Amino acid sequence: MAKNENAKIDINLNLNVRGLRPSATLAINEKSNSFLKECKNVYKLGLGQSPFPVPEQVVESLRKYAHKKDYLPVKGLRELRESVADFNRRVNKINSHPEDIMIGPGSKELIFILQLVYYGDLIIPTPSWVSYSPQARIIGRNVQWVPTVQENGWRLTPEKLDLICRTDPDRPRVVILNYPSNPTGSTYTIERLIQLADVARKYRIVLISDEIYGMIHHQGKHVSIARYYPEGTIISSGLSKWCGAGGWRLGTFTFPKNLYWLMDAMAIVASETYTATSAPIQYAAITAFNGSPEIDRYLHLSRKILRSIAKILCIKLDDLNVSYPKPEGGFYLFVNFEFYRKKLNQKDIFTSVEFCEKLFDDTGVAILPGSDFGRQPEELTARIAYVDFNGTKALAAADAYEENGLDEAFVKKYCGRVIHAFDKLGKWLADL
Repeated sequence: MAKNENAKIDINLNLNVRGLRPSATLAINEKSNSFLKECKNVYKLGLGQSPFPVPEQVVESLRKYAHKKDYLPVKGLRELRESVADFNRRVNKINSHPEDIMIGPGSKELIFILQLVYYGDLIIPTPSWVSYSPQARIIGRNVQWVPTVQENGWRLTPEKLDLICRTDPDRPRVVILNYPSNPTGSTYTIERLIQLADVARKYRIVLISDEIYGMIHHQGKHVSIARYYPEGTIISSGLSKWCGAGGWRLGTFTFPKNLYWLMDAMAIVASETYTATSAPIQYAAITAFNGSPEIDRYLHLSRKILRSIAKILCIKLDDLNVSYPKPEGGFYLFVNFEFYRKKLNQKDIFTSVEFCEKLFDDTGVAILPGSDFGRQPEELTARIAYVDFNGTKALAAADAYEENGLDEAFVKKYCGRVIHAFDKLGKWLADL
């Protein structure tokens, strides 16, 4: 029988996957890199990757344990779970034990598996990180967006959360609270955390507190909501942001004892999918979570640099009549170009996607549209990640500048690409 090599196989994708696009942050990074290969000048303010190097102590630990090749326990290396528990007691001021901890290949993977094993709706505020909602869609979960307003820093309010839950108080729900926030940089006061905790307790919500940016709160004053809702909060963290190790792929979940059943179910799925997190990475992570004076210094300088950049960028945005909530942690600004709507419309720009595409084509400045974070397409919002600078050089220089503070001259010298990108953005807006 003759073979027909041109015969086609029917496309039968899972309906939950059909129409999904690649993660917006990864897509903009790949697009930026492709333009760079063509020798085009690109300002990479799209992907939120830490500009800072992995602390040398942690890198040295990875070298030391690079020979480790055995499969480790599904929930993670015992010694690492002990280090994370001690980190929680020392930094987050919560009672924590190794048995509370699950290690995974990135907090992103752990959040996905939790949504898979827990039967309930996903509640997230808009704007929120680009992958929460697509993960729920892949699994087939119902997503309920909670509207927020710019005047409140795009934060989730206890009143809105209560209104959503009161119509069906016994419905199982997962709420993801990410702070300091990606995309806004906003965080929550202790008073607001207590109020949100009260609502979560009232409706027995499983609360994922995504604190991946907690250690780079600009003032070093992050507070975990787990202090106020310990029985129902899962703390999500990892090495990607505060330790500059995004590509290492190591995330942590901290569970309360009465949610061990959820952790056990996640571990079963993990055993049938990724098996275990990389052994050398787990051993190296012990050094990171144990901390040291050198790591404390690294964090202090990282926060100082990010805080100094944000201060200057906010002044520039004010001069451009671009509104935003003041960033309090991480390395993001969530900006609103509503002031320019009329001029943009005259240029046939009506959506945040069209805005960002035109800006990139004209200037090489890569930012992400607000619609990628759950906002309405016609809203002229966007996320800017102020990370396009050499973090290694900036850290070394900041150490010498420490006594006099980090002024505008420092930021222009060591974080100049970010400043140049904002200057290009300003000129582009002025020329509309």
